[in-house]
Amino acid sequence: MSILVLVVDDEPDVETLFRQQFRRDLRTHRFVMDFASSAPDALARVGDTREDLILILSDINMPGMNGLEMLPKVRAMRPEVPVIMITAYGDADTRRRALEGGASGLLTKPIDFSLLREEIDTRVTAAN
Repeated sequence: MSILVLVVDDEPDVETLFRQQFRRDLRTHRFVMDFASSAPDALARVGDTREDLILILSDINMPGMNGLEMLPKVRAMRPEVPVIMITAYGDADTRRRALEGGASGLLTKPIDFSLLREEIDTRVTAAN
């Protein structure tokens, strides 16, 4: 069974950026990274995945259902899967709302990929 990290973001260039940052891991099949362009797409993916979903990274600011609105739905479906929210605005209120909603953490843009790599490495090691 493959290990899955799901990235939820409506910006099309995010997939390219993440694939570049984690290209060695993806090429060696250390884990799979999948992308959803909206909260409803992410919820559908979470509901029918057969992979070992170890982490969800979700942008907060998306059209339609935003990341904070999606968070409790994901937590209800898969309470064991940590969700890290991503935002361009890392203010105290946004952080509080994300953590109260069940997020495991909050990353601000631009993303510190060395920190994110540590987070993913820890979860991949635990899943193996």
